[in-house]
Amino acid sequence: MSWGLKNRMNAILPEGKAVMLAIDHGYFLGPIHGLEKPEETVKELMPYTDSLFATRGVLASAIPEDCSKPVLLRVSGGPSIVGRDLANENLVTPIKEALRHNALGVGVSIFVGSDYETQTVTNLAHAVTEAHEYGLPVLAITAVAKELQKREARFLALASRIGAEMGADIIKTYYCENFEKVTSTCPVPIVIAGGPKLDTMKEALEMTYNALAQGAAGVDMGRNIWQSDYPAAMIQAIHAIVRKNFSVTEALELYEDAAGEKSS
Repeated sequence: MSWGLKNRMNAILPEGKAVMLAIDHGYFLGPIHGLEKPEETVKELMPYTDSLFATRGVLASAIPEDCSKPVLLRVSGGPSIVGRDLANENLVTPIKEALRHNALGVGVSIFVGSDYETQTVTNLAHAVTEAHEYGLPVLAITAVAKELQKREARFLALASRIGAEMGADIIKTYYCENFEKVTSTCPVPIVIAGGPKLDTMKEALEMTYNALAQGAAGVDMGRNIWQSDYPAAMIQAIHAIVRKNFSVTEALELYEDAAGEKSS
């Protein structure tokens, strides 16, 4: 691993832990609730995130040029929510484009178990080869092809290990029962996805706390933050669990205090 890659990894995962704010959802969902105007969404959240995960279009049009937070750029995509198959992704952003945007890393989805498994795993392998030539870390996102498998440790361990075997430096996957099976068999850091918004913010905080306790390095969360009633309060609570070792009870208290200040 080159010095540049190590240095960028350290910036993305300071002290080995990170709150990554995912705002890339528009690449397949369009103007989803909470992300209609990305520039407004991130404004109050930026102080509490360690990095952003975005597309090149949103980065160029919605993120201020004086942004000091590390940015990881999504470089895979293609199909939309109204298309035939979300798994049919290709590499849509060149690695040199990520460099031009001053990104510290790139992200690629793999759809293990889908008809496009080989295609998307190959996408990742090609992205790793090119990105590592420039010292850029690669985040592999273990997107799921079969809903029933989304929360199964056996499946997520398989998908996460494949991502690591292809050379990814960080894995983004879902939290599940027996999550230790996923983290203990993956040789690179894992961050958890929030997934669709949970029923309560307490559930999101508990998921974050449990994932960290079972070996995760942090979160790459979107909807459970910016679709919550008080997004700034929510990301502060998530940040406190990940970076300050807060308990769920302590994080809830922080959320309620921050939400109260926002609503008053």
